[in-house]
Amino acid sequence: MDAPHIVIAGVGKVYRAGGREVVALQDIDLAIPRGQFVCLLGPSGCGKSTLLNAVAGFAAPSAGSIRADGRVVDGPGPQRGMVFQEYALFPWMTVAENIAFGLEIKGQPRADIEASVARLLATLSLSDFRGRYPKDLSGGMRQRVAIARVLALDSPIMLMDEPFGALDALTRRNLQDELLRIWAELKKTILFVTHSIEEALYLADRIIVMTYRPGSVKRDLLVDLPRLRDPASAGFNALKRELGQLVMEEQQRHHNDELRQAAAD
Repeated sequence: MDAPHIVIAGVGKVYRAGGREVVALQDIDLAIPRGQFVCLLGPSGCGKSTLLNAVAGFAAPSAGSIRADGRVVDGPGPQRGMVFQEYALFPWMTVAENIAFGLEIKGQPRADIEASVARLLATLSLSDFRGRYPKDLSGGMRQRVAIARVLALDSPIMLMDEPFGALDALTRRNLQDELLRIWAELKKTILFVTHSIEEALYLADRIIVMTYRPGSVKRDLLVDLPRLRDPASAGFNALKRELGQLVMEEQQRHHNDELRQAAAD
């Protein structure tokens, strides 16, 4: 059996805010196989993005360790590509130039860069927009460019922090389908943060429901539903109710914590 692609072992994260020590993550253990699509699900404050940033190497855990491809994560690396909610495109570069940027930094030959950019423009239906600037694109188009830029680096692991959260429902579903098509074709390992139960069920092989602070694993659920998934199906809705109950419990904990904190202040 292949070794897990990502291993999160005993991970905790503590930081200081407002003069207080905050335990953001505690005792998280996860092993993610190569090629699996995993969603981190939970309410605001449960540490989803904190955990993703730790896997990306942007913020070291306070306890425990993270390995990717067998190597300890001690900083950002090319084997882990990150897609952010806010697109993070260079406004002074065209679509093609944004996609090519990472390849140019790596020093790839110009002919190889142009071939890779052309392939990704076609894959993500961006060929007609190659000379446009980000300000001229819709939110959905900008996110396609952000995804293409990560794919250009051919990172085996894709980390995605609520990448479709700011999009309208139709654009969001179109990009979800696009992502699933790319994932099936390229066999990437994807760790995807979302607060949407339906999005997690539509996309993931596996859903990790996280507890409100300190963030830990409340439920590790394998999604045994056929693809493409029908949100109107009985199986989909049964899992949606089950996950809804789990998330609601953590939202209530969050609410109770805010009330206690307000009373203490």
